[in-house]
Amino acid sequence: MRKSDHAYANARRLRRQLSLPEGLLWRGLRGKPEGLRFRQQHPLGAYVIDFYCAQAKLAIEIDGLVHDMSDRPERDQKRDAFVSAQGIEVLRVPAGDVLKSPEDVAEAIVALCRKRIT
Repeated sequence: MRKSDHAYANARRLRRQLSLPEGLLWRGLRGKPEGLRFRQQHPLGAYVIDFYCAQAKLAIEIDGLVHDMSDRPERDQKRDAFVSAQGIEVLRVPAGDVLKSPEDVAEAIVALCRKRIT
């Protein structure tokens, strides 16, 4: 299995197993808010992006506590470098912010995408 095949299979699995913050945020991003289409668990190379808006070339990553542990910061940095090399900006959102107010986070993401497009 090629890396990209593995990423697609992993993305399908992850769509069925969204974390609580991802699920809450997805409620605010699905359904094309302000005409923007968001994809959840979008495969990109060997990676899977939590949410992606192709129109704005914006990848959104929800970071829980695990992102501060072990080698995760270095892995996230490597992923961000790969994504950036594709011409896509990475927005990292703390999971705690989503849990506090998923609607506000979704609105801020939509506003950022709108700004990037215009």
